[in-house]
Amino acid sequence: MTTATAPVTNPNVTRSRLVLEIASEMVGGAAADAVPDFIQPKVVLRHSRGGKPVTLFGVSSAEGIFAVASREVDLAIINPAAVLAVAMRGQGIFTQPMPVRAIAVIPSWDQFVFAVRPETGLSRFEDIAARKPRLRILMRGTRDHTLHHMFDDVAAAAGFSRHDIARWGGEVRKAGTVPWPHTETFKALVRGDVDAIFDEAAYSWVPRALDAGITILPLGEATVVTLEAMGYRRAVLPKSAYPKLPRDVLSLDFSGWTVFVHAQADDALVTQICAGLDARKARIPWEEPGDLPVERMAREALDTPQTVPLHPAAERFWRSQGYL
Repeated sequence: MTTATAPVTNPNVTRSRLVLEIASEMVGGAAADAVPDFIQPKVVLRHSRGGKPVTLFGVSSAEGIFAVASREVDLAIINPAAVLAVAMRGQGIFTQPMPVRAIAVIPSWDQFVFAVRPETGLSRFEDIAARKPRLRILMRGTRDHTLHHMFDDVAAAAGFSRHDIARWGGEVRKAGTVPWPHTETFKALVRGDVDAIFDEAAYSWVPRALDAGITILPLGEATVVTLEAMGYRRAVLPKSAYPKLPRDVLSLDFSGWTVFVHAQADDALVTQICAGLDARKARIPWEEPGDLPVERMAREALDTPQTVPLHPAAERFWRSQGYL
């Protein structure tokens, strides 16, 4: 004879964890080889009593910004954090100001890198407009990656466009993923199959690129000032971190993964989101060992750039926890 007892785990928790863990494995684990790299999670929490569902969007692209602004989803993530400032100002691909507010910024220190083979003769990014080279550029295969519209903005600020590159006999090819040194993307640059790679995740491939004699192009001050007026942030690839650089290299910031919501998001929902993030920080992986450092994710730092205001309910919650 058995005695009925309460379940060890709430069934709702079991079901939620099951689908979330399967999704995590599909997009980033051993099963990822069978899934295109552009798949991103979208989680819908259905209200059991007919209330409005809560939709959490794991995509890190402009799609998430547009979806939050239109109230299609309640929460999304964007990298780099500066793109959210561009969106809030209605600059670049954003034809009107986007009503967005931050929850927190997941730490990540990074820069946009413009790497070219030395045979190009280029020494700064603006040389592309001046010299009109037949440049074969390789960029991320994910079609809506923030790299692509950022590149368009950088090129425009420097006086040229993708159309110009094609008109000069070159191309911007979208293929591959992060150019880690073991990838065909990286090897194509080293072999000379392409002339340039414009990408992020600098720490993971720039040292090996420098070992191979690749040139990292700096942006000019005037170009950066134009981009800062749009909402972007300047950054430096420091010689102290990359000793084979001839000097510090001026670029754009690619730091921070901002978790964000609509400016008019319900205070109670935002408070729940913050509390959930704080409660589950030990289960959320990030770029370094240990718990997700929620206690510093609403404070300005190199790896947590606060580019848009916090939602008022988020600010109240983090302050109540002693994090602000």
